[in-house]
Amino acid sequence: MHLELIHAPRLSERTTLRLGGPALAEAVLRHEAELDQLAVMLPGLGGHPLALGAGSNLLAGDAPLPLVLVRPANANAPQVSQQGQSALVRVGAGFGLPRLIGLCQRLGLAGLEPLTGIPGRVGGAVAMNAGSYGCETGALLSRVRLWTPQSGLIWREAADCDFGYRHFNAKLGAGFSLVWEAEFRLAADAPAAIRARMEAAYAKKKAVQPVTAKSAGCVFKNPTSAAGTESAGKLLDQAGLRGKTLGGMGFSALHANFLVNLGHGTAAQALELLELGKSAVRARFGVELETEVVVLL
Repeated sequence: MHLELIHAPRLSERTTLRLGGPALAEAVLRHEAELDQLAVMLPGLGGHPLALGAGSNLLAGDAPLPLVLVRPANANAPQVSQQGQSALVRVGAGFGLPRLIGLCQRLGLAGLEPLTGIPGRVGGAVAMNAGSYGCETGALLSRVRLWTPQSGLIWREAADCDFGYRHFNAKLGAGFSLVWEAEFRLAADAPAAIRARMEAAYAKKKAVQPVTAKSAGCVFKNPTSAAGTESAGKLLDQAGLRGKTLGGMGFSALHANFLVNLGHGTAAQALELLELGKSAVRARFGVELETEVVVLL
């Protein structure tokens, strides 16, 4: 087995925002043995390695990027082991999150349904601690299997990792690490009840978010202060950014905290809109917005 190596892959073809110039290379990994090949190959490829799933939280620059994309494509069927009224579901990082949620629903395994409507892969959901409506990926994890060029594959108990708002730290030290597998602990429930909660979560999300648009998800984190957590979307809306466009990019008319590619947008336009949003909120409310989307330049 040999990993697939793609030269000069374009980020615009690998991100949900459909933006970004070419990277140096992309390594596509389907089997564990290919990780050993990657460890040997990485130093010679130059640039910085970047773990990439479905690219749903990235804003990549238009110019060539000094990156080597590392994409787990281990998407075999999850392994399920029953434990009384709960079950452990072990799944590869390359498995689609929506597909996993649907599979668990059919098996009568509950917990993931609030994440319905979030695009991407399992690896990305873990790495960003993806969450929605009070449910975060980290809270459902039993353990995570990670890979580093120095240590190879290693399991880490979820209790030994740090999870925060769109944050995951396995405490493996500095350097590149890759989520390879995740193991979720889910509760047994009736499939019909799980489906009802999935449908409710998706309907709620669709009513207020541009779920079918070319978007990277929320672009700013909800700011916190002594008064509590504020909605970045509400601040942007009140500052007049909802529906604001520049060229082929714009803040969604449905939810101001979603930047959308309206067609033939550029990263330069997206970055200018982000700065416009920050300055408008700062001027009106004295609040400094912090980007949630990962910006690659």
